[in-house]
Amino acid sequence: MSVGENTGIGIFTARGRDYPTIRQFTVFLENRVGQLLEVIRRFEGSQVRIVAFSINDATECAFVRLLLSHPEQGREILERAGLAMIETDLIGVELPTGAQPLLKVCTALLQAEINIVQAYPLIVRPHGRPAVALMVDNIDLAQETLLAKQFCMLSEQDLIDSG
Repeated sequence: MSVGENTGIGIFTARGRDYPTIRQFTVFLENRVGQLLEVIRRFEGSQVRIVAFSINDATECAFVRLLLSHPEQGREILERAGLAMIETDLIGVELPTGAQPLLKVCTALLQAEINIVQAYPLIVRPHGRPAVALMVDNIDLAQETLLAKQFCMLSEQDLIDSG
């Protein structure tokens, strides 16, 4: 597929969406001491920062989920390391003010019958506010729903600028 001039497809649609999402890299590691450190060290000397992560482990392997400040460069680093990985789009949501900000986010998604599959907090605070990354079963509807309810959605640019 061509992207660019005279194709009718703009660069902003290369990932299939024209709204803000953030990429998650799920890296498969052998469940052995030091494996996580080896992955994290690969970003040394680059501008790529880990802005959120989650680890799920099983007997033989671990799944490390990473959100990176510079996903394109991060993907190159992970690929050069020969690591098995999957790339997925998530939504990033700034938490609203108030006593129970997660309740507001969950309620909005429930009203639209959207299921949260994964969730974890961001280490950085884009715009100085707490935020979460969410994998949902319908990213398009979740994005529409949260924007309609005035939630602030995060893009990859927000993760770059938060450093």
